[in-house]
Amino acid sequence: MRLLIVEDEKELCDTVAKSLYGAGYEVDTCYDGDEALDYILSDDYDLIVLDLNLPGTDGMDILRELRKKNEETKVLILSARSQIADKVEGLDAGANDYMEKPFHLQELEARIRSLTRRKFVQKDICLDCGELTFDTRKREAYAKGIPVALTRKENGILEYLILNQGRPVSQEELIEHVWDASVDSFSGSVRVHMSSLRKKLKAALGYDPIVNKVGEGYEIEEPV
Repeated sequence: MRLLIVEDEKELCDTVAKSLYGAGYEVDTCYDGDEALDYILSDDYDLIVLDLNLPGTDGMDILRELRKKNEETKVLILSARSQIADKVEGLDAGANDYMEKPFHLQELEARIRSLTRRKFVQKDICLDCGELTFDTRKREAYAKGIPVALTRKENGILEYLILNQGRPVSQEELIEHVWDASVDSFSGSVRVHMSSLRKKLKAALGYDPIVNKVGEGYEIEEPV
């Protein structure tokens, strides 16, 4: 899952980003509204954590601009504005959740988990596909109930494939949602990590649950 943190307090922004990175997300950061608007309109994020009091473009204006073109990306407002009128305005403008500062990082992570699962109509902390289970809180994968030792990127790929089971996911889509902005789309990184993931899953399950559909992408399937 790829997130964008928009917060003008650099220390706070970096602390939140570090915490979310540690929780298994790929995270981009920016510290002013104008830069944030450029990021948001040019890249594809699963969720945006958005402050309202920003230098340059105000956070509420950023939200409105986003919603003119994109209804899918989840937005969690994180703001010191605590009046009911501010919350109502933010939610009416298209935010999916609203948290006041100060806040606890654990609660922020829990709300983000809830919002990203909701995008794919998932209600449980654990995602399932056949004999595979992925725990979104612990960031751990299980095959037939036994833990499978995966790298950070392999976990990200598996989670995204399970969330999107039933359709092929292209390499470009995986880059957008599992990697951060620093990745080179021509590096072959997806193929390397995908190959390693498939070998580990095959060793654990006795079969490879991921199918490469030529011209379409990768799809995870339950055994017939």
